[in-house]
Amino acid sequence: MTSNRAAVMPEIGTLEIRDVPVPTPTPLQALVRIEAVGVCGSDTAYFQVGYIGDWVVDGPLILGHEAAGTVIAVGDEVTTVQVGDRVAIEPGTPCRQCHECMAGRYHLCPDFIFLATPPYDGALVEQLAIDSRQLFPLPDSMSFEAGAMCEPLSVGLWACRRANLQPGDHVRVTGAGPVGILAAQVARAEGAADVVVSDISEFRLELARSLGFRTELAGTVPAERGHEDADVLLECSGAPTALAEGLWRLRTNGRAAMVGMPKQDVSLPLSRLNVKEISIALVNRYAHTWPTAIALVSSGRVDVESIITHRFDLADTEAAITLAQRVPDSMKAVIYPGGLPDAEHPREVR
Repeated sequence: MTSNRAAVMPEIGTLEIRDVPVPTPTPLQALVRIEAVGVCGSDTAYFQVGYIGDWVVDGPLILGHEAAGTVIAVGDEVTTVQVGDRVAIEPGTPCRQCHECMAGRYHLCPDFIFLATPPYDGALVEQLAIDSRQLFPLPDSMSFEAGAMCEPLSVGLWACRRANLQPGDHVRVTGAGPVGILAAQVARAEGAADVVVSDISEFRLELARSLGFRTELAGTVPAERGHEDADVLLECSGAPTALAEGLWRLRTNGRAAMVGMPKQDVSLPLSRLNVKEISIALVNRYAHTWPTAIALVSSGRVDVESIITHRFDLADTEAAITLAQRVPDSMKAVIYPGGLPDAEHPREVR
């Protein structure tokens, strides 16, 4: 393949399909033909407003970080993958030498290179060169779509680890978006006695019910004591009041992981939470999750493809990135840089 088409965002709110140079892998890199890319809310944010926190778009950018593909070339020092391998891509490359990396917390590396996070380009391109140590071979039973979904699944998996979820725990998941649905599935796979999912969208709650979860309309919070019904809270909505309301439902020694980030500061009733010694952990991406994510999917314990509602060709990237604003009853869009693979998964723009 000599061409290398990419969905380039030359400026905020504009996308163009352009030919970009085919990268030459360095000794430890592999060249991957990208087969499937999931659309994340961060892609939409960069496209619409141009920043997330301290990360600001200041030049042309290729979006996309939920990706899987096929290895088509390898550098001279690559030993972990070979040409022809079908792989899921962990999108963050650490320096592997700093204090955080040496302590095993490579996701907190100050020199982290993360796909589609300014100034680094992402995976909405036909061919991508990336550190081979960020590639994880997929079993034949897993599709490229499922491989791409290992990224949001890893967020849910890391949330469960940050909350120190234990077998037998009663779990509440606030927010039934893609990460919330996947976090709920991870909690169940790891032995939760019960998982309740809440949201304001009946469409999303119905998806949660179809996967076997109990559901609750968000915002229905008892005002009096005696209401505690969960050991673990996985807050995946980012709604300003969701964390405080969820913490109110935790039992003594409850644990919470905050995945969804509100756009404003959050007020917490610490004096009431203190007497129960509630633990609150923040979630910044993930670490050491891809092998477990692949095992959960390939064994059938987690159904990642259940969250995919729409599929697009690379030429329709803008429609994919703006899907949630146009189609409220949608969950996850997947883009195929090399073209939609077959008639089984037609383009579904409603």
